[in-house]
Amino acid sequence: MRQPLTNVVVFLTDQQRYDTMGLHGNPLDLTPNLDRFAAEGTFCPTAFTNQPVCAPARAMIQTGRYPTETGVYRNGIPLPADAVTLAHRFTGAGYDTAYVGKWHLAGTDDRPVPPESRGGYGHWLAADVVEFLSDAYDSRLYDGDGTLHRLPGYRSDTYVDAAIDYLARPHERPFLLFVSLIEPHHQNTRDDYPAPDGYRERYEGRWVPPDLAALGGSTHQHLGGYWGMVKRVDEGFGRLLDALHSTGLRDDTVVCHATDHGCHFKTRNDEYKRSAHDASIRIPLAFGGPGFAGGGRHDGLVSLVDLAPTLLAAAGLDHADLPGHPVQAGPGPAEVYVQISESQVGRAIRTARWTYAVRAPNADGWADPCAGTYVETELYDLAADPYQLTNLAGYESHRALADTLRARLLARMAAAGEPAATIEPAPARPSGQLRVDSGEPR
Repeated sequence: MRQPLTNVVVFLTDQQRYDTMGLHGNPLDLTPNLDRFAAEGTFCPTAFTNQPVCAPARAMIQTGRYPTETGVYRNGIPLPADAVTLAHRFTGAGYDTAYVGKWHLAGTDDRPVPPESRGGYGHWLAADVVEFLSDAYDSRLYDGDGTLHRLPGYRSDTYVDAAIDYLARPHERPFLLFVSLIEPHHQNTRDDYPAPDGYRERYEGRWVPPDLAALGGSTHQHLGGYWGMVKRVDEGFGRLLDALHSTGLRDDTVVCHATDHGCHFKTRNDEYKRSAHDASIRIPLAFGGPGFAGGGRHDGLVSLVDLAPTLLAAAGLDHADLPGHPVQAGPGPAEVYVQISESQVGRAIRTARWTYAVRAPNADGWADPCAGTYVETELYDLAADPYQLTNLAGYESHRALADTLRARLLARMAAAGEPAATIEPAPARPSGQLRVDSGEPR
């Protein structure tokens, strides 16, 4: 007899640093619900995005394919109409599908997303670029008919409320529910992190992660609000878990908590992500429910390209055509492959110990998805320098290592279907002249 199909819920936040979690050492008790969920389920402590900007990361989550393969290598490029998404795969297996929140894959900005641009999702209460349409206390989303709804409350709470409403409905078939928040992303219209009333004040002037303390940026202007947003998001996640419990769905539902990329508060370039540093690419990630319960840890490297095969495997669905590696299958590749756009045309690998990054000096990060020639720009030793403050690129003492990492990066680029490229060494520098480095080109 075929086993009952498992429900799947994805809770996706936006621009959430990995070290917002207590399990990653944050002392502010911002994420007690996520910490408990991860401790009781399967925690992935070394998890990363493969593209540190919104639309490419989201296209990768939905399709399980790298941005240069889908064509969505930067913001503003719609997901191709023929792209096969999670919704298509789950629908084909007899699931209902639902999407709530930020989509950012249609190119409609603040206008309704037409049905053919919704990636195959059925139930719909969402918008494309919600930061252009709404604000912290002015939450707006479109329903499946394209009617605009103003939702009362703090924005992340309204998305959770809509998801809970869906969970409370009768379900004759298993479902895939994707809940996509905008928080703790900044509000673009005023370059601020609008926490709920009273939440910013709780955290201003308190703990600062070491990379931000060393490099400054907009940290002291924005960190209190950002921490407050994270706290409210975690409270919403707790309410969602409570709803699964109270509706009797918790034991039959796989839940994934993820984010699209991190946030470095203008310390690595002139905005918040789009760099190869852990502040941009390292993310919080945990799974719970059937197959993930019991307090396990996945200590290998995991990335967003692994998310689709992990969810499909959890539901017993085929994923053999995808490049990612299911978390349930144990350790995967020895490095995470990263593509960077908009701020640069960049490529990187992150191993358990090293970050090695290159960029194309003559390419346009907005117009060019890839390049033929790259130059080494960053090399960090995470064992000696976990906050990536000392750039070793070009140092004679690390030339042999850089050559090895270059070969590994070129192999990953080729495996992702990119055109053949060359990587030129960084300008040589004698050892012993180390300095704190933001990662900006020298």
